[in-house]
Amino acid sequence: MKKRIQDYKIIFLLLTALLFLSFSFKSKFFEVAKQIEIYNSLFKELNMSYVDEINPADLTDKVIKNTLKDLDPYTNFYNEQDVEDAKIRREGEYAGIGVSVYYTNQGIQIKEIYKGFSADKSGLKAGDIIVSVDGQSLKNMERDELSIFLKGTPNTEINAKILRQGKILEKVLVREKVEINPVPFYQMIDKENGYMALTRFNNKASSAVKKAFLDLKTKGMKKLVFDLRSNPGGSLLEAIKISNFFLPKGQTIVTTKAKVKKWSTKYKGSDDPLDLEIPIVILVNGSSASASEIVSGALQDYDRAVILGQRSFGKGLVQRQKELTYGTQLKLTISKYYTPSGRCIQELDYTNRDDKTGIVPKFSDSGINAFKTANGRTVFDGGGIMPDIEIKLSNKTEATKALVASKALFNFSVDYYYKNKNNLDPKNYIVTENIFKYFVKFLEIDTTFRTPQEKLFEKAYLFSNNTSILKEYENLKSKLLEEKINSVLKNEDILSRLLQDQIVLHFFYREGMYQNKIKNDKVIYKAVSLLENEPKYYQILSGK
Repeated sequence: MKKRIQDYKIIFLLLTALLFLSFSFKSKFFEVAKQIEIYNSLFKELNMSYVDEINPADLTDKVIKNTLKDLDPYTNFYNEQDVEDAKIRREGEYAGIGVSVYYTNQGIQIKEIYKGFSADKSGLKAGDIIVSVDGQSLKNMERDELSIFLKGTPNTEINAKILRQGKILEKVLVREKVEINPVPFYQMIDKENGYMALTRFNNKASSAVKKAFLDLKTKGMKKLVFDLRSNPGGSLLEAIKISNFFLPKGQTIVTTKAKVKKWSTKYKGSDDPLDLEIPIVILVNGSSASASEIVSGALQDYDRAVILGQRSFGKGLVQRQKELTYGTQLKLTISKYYTPSGRCIQELDYTNRDDKTGIVPKFSDSGINAFKTANGRTVFDGGGIMPDIEIKLSNKTEATKALVASKALFNFSVDYYYKNKNNLDPKNYIVTENIFKYFVKFLEIDTTFRTPQEKLFEKAYLFSNNTSILKEYENLKSKLLEEKINSVLKNEDILSRLLQDQIVLHFFYREGMYQNKIKNDKVIYKAVSLLENEPKYYQILSGK
């Protein structure tokens, strides 16, 4: 009798739970349907009755992107053009003229020339502005409009007018297949030490790394410096394949945990490795993110490589593209990933963003947790991959962050190029103290480098529309400029290196930039010194 009563109680509880879940699901579904209906009715009224014509596609694009902005920065809506751009980034190839660009009010400004492609063969230079294509002026066009002019069918011509240093040039460019090599440079540093830079995890990343690695081996490589600095990440699967090159088949490389059960997965190496013995030093910095952190985190957890540099970015989130209607896509965060030791290295807690201030707290603010590598070394979660050997740099000021995000470094390199065309050696070029002073002077006139404070004061002045305070405003501008420059000077170590890279890139493409790094980069020098000191290298990995 008691057992039957107990059974009835269990059945009652199960039915209650099912009813609750059913009600909850229906309630949530109703709320979603309700909000969609509200938006549809609003959109209809706007389209029919608003005094001026509206662009339905543009309005919807803005509404959706505004809806997503309070989630995390990786959950995005892609319209048809965005989808095409994302496809190029993933697949690493497209039909164009071989450049990266800025979109400006004047037209399309060339940011970087890719060696050997149409733009390079036609004599274009970084800094040139394409102001007209096939007779169509590009002035004051929107980004989405500008992005379609250079890409197209292979072997088709572009008749372009180019603005260079105040003069108009006419060029005939031919669109061709452009392949973006994720390993733009690899080379033997000396008889035993090889160097490889991986700049992105597109769909060609693992095959490019494999090709470069095997080629370096044929040239006598016995130790490897693997540069993942400023690599923002990309494909999870490519990161797993590359990790598997140096880890045994069957070992767990990364684990993902999601709300949707099928997206919670343990990924293991499925192939035979390329090399389980070669000593490796992986270089990371504050811009090494996502897939870069999966590779460096896995090899650190298995004590397979020494990580050297600065703490990585801290992106422990995984995204996936979901197809929507009419060729659009939603890229959304579906899971968090965990390194083999169990670490989630996500730095920012977007779920608990402060609604009033917009400030996103850090997971590390509430404490970090310790984990153990295969050899028993202690590693931590909540804030990127901490290097085994940290290279100290000055702390970036807010002004320096604004400077790096602006076009000022690029603008200076253009100015420098036309004043020093025939006076630069790629391997031996160094930004001296005098060149850095010249750069700081240039910042006083560059209009693209503006701090948030400068923008706010200018906005307040323009809003006031009060010319009587012009003198006070000019004095305040001068004071803010002085403070900004003084703030930048605190990061001369960081900015000199960035400036050196930008100038050599402008003169001698990426190849020249990396040749300069191999000879003059102190971080690479430190990595090679460690590889040459085998007892110290293995002592670090043993944790003793």
